[in-house]
This record gives sequence, C-alpha cells and structure tokens, in this order.
Amino acid sequence: LVAAGAILIALTANLQVVLAGQTIVLPGDVRVTLPTSPVPITAQTFAVLLVGGALGLRRGFLAVALYLAVGLLLPVYAGQASGLDTFLGREDGHWVLGATGGYLLGFLLAGALVGRLAELGWDRHVGGAVVAMLIGNLAIYLVGIPWLMAATGFDLATAIDKGLAPFVFGDLLKLALAGIAFPVAWWVVG
Repeated sequence: LVAAGAILIALTANLQVVLAGQTIVLPGDVRVTLPTSPVPITAQTFAVLLVGGALGLRRGFLAVALYLAVGLLLPVYAGQASGLDTFLGREDGHWVLGATGGYLLGFLLAGALVGRLAELGWDRHVGGAVVAMLIGNLAIYLVGIPWLMAATGFDLATAIDKGLAPFVFGDLLKLALAGIAFPVAWWVVG
C-alpha cells in the first residue's frame, strides 16, 4: 500500500497544467489572470491528500516519504525533476534552496495530518473528508510559502502571489475530487 501510494503521487506529479501568465474566464465574465510562478500546477496534491486519507497517519507518511526518497534518484518530481538540488544545491559557491522543496516537504506533513484526521473518522462523510483535505492543503502552504520566500528572496505578498494564488482554484477542484474519491480509496485499501 505504501509503494502504491508513492507510485500514485509520482504519476500525478507530471500531470501538469500550464496556465501561468494566462487569463481564465469564469462564469459571469469574471477574468482571472494567473501570475507566473516557479511552482508548477500539478495533480500531485490530489494524490498526496488522497493517499494520506486512505492509508492513515503512518502509511500515508511513509508513502510520501518513499516518493520523496525515490525522487532523489529518479525523475518523479514535477517536470520530471529529481535529485537533492530540488531541495538544496550549490550555486556560485553558495548553498541555495530549490523553490519547490518546501512544497515537497509540506507533502509529508499533509499526508500524515490528513491520515490522522481520517483515522479519527473525518473521512466518513464527504464534508468531513473535504475539510480534512483542506487542512492538509493548508499544511502544504505553511511549509511551502516560507521555503519559497527563503529560496527566492520574495517578500510574503509576492510569495503568496506566486506560490499560492495561482493554485487556489485548482486546489478547490482537487479537494472536491479527492473528497468524492475518498470512499473509493477506502474500499480499495480495505
């Protein structure tokens, strides 16, 4: 189950949507222009939250940890990236943080947190499952945004503009889909 969870996360990491810099027209002729961001838009958070909820605290954490460990050697991160330099690298003789490393580490917290909430019964109803996943999604940003600030030198407003704002609509869609998929995931795990 841990290996299957890690594989699911790896597969969704490269389901990318290239929307940065584009304008999306929503109902009511509401136009949203997505800023460019060093963070890709993927289906990865969907898988992390679903795996955490389906496998529980320990196995959800281990599935994300296995995915991160495999990514150090194989190109399974978003954009088929891999290696330690996703988190930390050397540039001009200085250590630098990779812009997306914090989001990847946030997956560990999110997978474990959603897994624990599922163990407490939050996933027994679609509403509870969605709230658990919303909390998990926020956990990703609580790690990812400060890391992005440290990696890029962005101030908080710029980091939110580039590292959170472009993802809100997609995150809401992924949360709804994951909440609906939760009962199926529990059935598969069972």
